[in-house]
Amino acid sequence: MKHSDSVKELAAALAKAQGKMAGAKKDSANPAFNSRYADLASVVEAIKGPLAENGLSYVQMPVTNDKDEVGCETLLMHSSGEWIHAEPYYMPVAKANAHGFGSILTYARRYSLAAVCGIAPEDDDANAGVVDKPRQREVEPGPPRKMRAKDFQEHCAAISAATKMEPLQKAYTVAVLAARGIGDEDAVLAFQRKKDEAKEMIAVAHAAELASQP
Repeated sequence: MKHSDSVKELAAALAKAQGKMAGAKKDSANPAFNSRYADLASVVEAIKGPLAENGLSYVQMPVTNDKDEVGCETLLMHSSGEWIHAEPYYMPVAKANAHGFGSILTYARRYSLAAVCGIAPEDDDANAGVVDKPRQREVEPGPPRKMRAKDFQEHCAAISAATKMEPLQKAYTVAVLAARGIGDEDAVLAFQRKKDEAKEMIAVAHAAELASQP
């Protein structure tokens, strides 16, 4: 993070603005995770009034890198001339087309802006006055995408290379968590097949070892 030589007035204004900011409403659905989340419009709606009332504004700029990733830089500014610049928040793109880049850019903008302004999605349980209901772990929503071929092949190789059950289970768990983290269920099924194949090989090797013993 970078900032102007002084952020005294900006900090005071942001503190006042944050005191008036409500949580961003979870008014969008993510079918990949069967959950609801606060989209970019909800984040903007939650912050624009308090920011403007306290002489604050922001600018967001899209950026890319050589890894087929899209990022977003956010610049928070105060009427005094003070500013805070958030470094790029990069995310991988599943499909290198206009829709793919646009979807990831919106996602990156939402998280960068919410982080700079210090807001979070509304607490549904608190708003409903429910105190006995167990809190469910929030899964960060995002557009489902395919795992990169290089990462997929590395996970497959790690699963296939396991010669004992414990390393096999560890490699399989790491692979499945990585795939489910981006919503790639096809990769999950492929890892399951690789695990079953590796288990058969381990069983065969174990049987051969027992047979060779005197």
